[in-house]
Amino acid sequence: MAAVKEQSIAEKLKALYALQQIDSKMGEIAILKGELPMEVSDLEDEITGLKTRLKKLESSVAEIDHEIGRHNNNIKESEGLIVKYEKQLDNVKNNREFDALTKEIELQRLEIQLSQKKIREANVARETKSESLDGISSKLNQRTKDVESKKVELQKIIEKTEKEETKLVKESDKARKDIEDRLLVSYDKIRKTYRNGLAVVTVARGACGGCFNRIPPQLQIEIGVMKKIIACEHCGRVLIDESILTSEEI
Repeated sequence: MAAVKEQSIAEKLKALYALQQIDSKMGEIAILKGELPMEVSDLEDEITGLKTRLKKLESSVAEIDHEIGRHNNNIKESEGLIVKYEKQLDNVKNNREFDALTKEIELQRLEIQLSQKKIREANVARETKSESLDGISSKLNQRTKDVESKKVELQKIIEKTEKEETKLVKESDKARKDIEDRLLVSYDKIRKTYRNGLAVVTVARGACGGCFNRIPPQLQIEIGVMKKIIACEHCGRVLIDESILTSEEI
C-alpha cells in the first residue's frame, strides 16, 4: 500500500469513522441477504449427498432384481429337469436307474425350494430399499424445490443491491487508502470481534455508542479535544466525539 500522508488525529478519526459508515452500509446489505447464501450452500451439499445415496440404493435394487431373475431362471431350469427326469422314469430298466432318477428329481425340487426362499428374502430386502428409495427421492425433490426457491429469493436481493454494493466496495477501498496500515489492522480486528461490525463509535449522552457503558467525564474531554485515539476500556472500540461529524475544521 502507498504511504498515507501525514494526518492529524482528527483527520485519522474522521477517516476511520467514514470507513465505518461505508462498511456498516455493506453490513446492512449482508443482513438483508441474511442466512440465504449459507442456506443455499447447505442445501446444495445436502442434495449432493441425497443424490449419492439415491444412486447407491438404485444400484442395490438393480442387484437384487438381477438376483431374483437368476433364481427364477434356476427354478425354470429345475422344473425343466424334473419334467425330463419324470419322463425318463417311464423307461427305467431297473431299480438303480429308478432310484437315481428319483434322487435327481428330489434334488431339483430342493433347488426350487431354495431358490424360492432366496427370492422371498430378496423381495423383503427390495421392499425395504424401495421404501428408502421413495423416501430419499421425495426428500430430494423437496430439497431441490427449496434450494431453487431460495436461489430466486437471493438473486432478487442481489439484483436489487448489486449496484449499491459495488459502489460501496469501491468507496471502502478508496477510504482504506487514506488510513495507515496499523490503524486498519486494529479496525478490522475490532470489527470481526462484534456481530454488528462496529469498530468506531460516537460518545452519545456520556456513554460508548457500542457497549453503552458510561465514559468518565475526564475521558470525554480527552476524546473531544482529539489529541489521541482513545478506545473504550470496556469493549475496545475507537471512540469519537459527535462534534467531529459536523466539524469542517480538521
